[in-house]
Amino acid sequence: MTTPTQKPNFFIVGAPKCGTTAMHSYLEQHPEIFMLNIPDSPDNLAGGKREIHFFGSDLNFSRPTLEEYLSYFNETKDEKIRGESSVFYLYFKRAAQEIKQFNAEAKILIMLRNPLEMMYSWHSQLVFWGDENIADFATALKAEATRQKGMGIPEKRDHPVECFFYSKIACYTEQVKRYLDIFGRENVEIIIFDDFKQDTLAVYRKTLQFLGCRDDFAADFKVVNANRQVRNIAVQQFLRRPPKSLRSVVRFLIPSRIRKSLRGSLEQYNVEQKSRSPLNPELKERLQREFRPEIEQLSELLHRDLSHWVGVGGNH
Repeated sequence: MTTPTQKPNFFIVGAPKCGTTAMHSYLEQHPEIFMLNIPDSPDNLAGGKREIHFFGSDLNFSRPTLEEYLSYFNETKDEKIRGESSVFYLYFKRAAQEIKQFNAEAKILIMLRNPLEMMYSWHSQLVFWGDENIADFATALKAEATRQKGMGIPEKRDHPVECFFYSKIACYTEQVKRYLDIFGRENVEIIIFDDFKQDTLAVYRKTLQFLGCRDDFAADFKVVNANRQVRNIAVQQFLRRPPKSLRSVVRFLIPSRIRKSLRGSLEQYNVEQKSRSPLNPELKERLQREFRPEIEQLSELLHRDLSHWVGVGGNH
């Protein structure tokens, strides 16, 4: 059983598609930091190797028991920081308070990106995973109102329906304020994705200083989690969630090594790594108008002008 001193004391809480995977990867290289990595399994496709979403009981993620959660940190030694990253801790309304009750001394890292870019990227990610069955971003945005009424929800999905409410996820102000109120500004580090992308080393060092770790460590800042797109959504959904009856037959008839090879070939064929097309100009302009009040509030909360996110000017 994990001792109290081994309890995680650092959480990257989101937001999705804001550089959290890259930051996790860079921090875990540091000798004074342990970052949780969960082994891959057929049941852990959507969250990859990192996200566990133990906190935030208001959303229906599949989560481990407390004992199971703590056992993931059994590998820690004498690292100063023991952390995990689950990008929907920011969005979940109960997560901040639950983390505070779990470890009152916890440090929190929040990463934020232009909400228009974040939504567009998150939609693309859900399509790639085979969760989102509406390939067109504008159409998926229109479906939010219907989905909030419980209709038009993708049946084959690993994420709670709330994770398809793109516009709500992108309203950062209330989410960030919740963490600032509960943990205090001194225990919350907020990173703007623009800064992280422009000067990764400077932001990394600032994060290490926030965590009280040596800031002279040289991490390998390789590109992590580049955008990938699927050629065919139906094929991707089939590969991610094949029918149980078919799985049983295939396991009986085809050896494991050949199964993995076939699946790998199909995935490779169905996936291509390329940049997303720019947002439709009319859609972008509409979203900028809609998000201006939200970004004004966020700018005030963070004491930083972020109006350039919504086409008003401003600066970094």
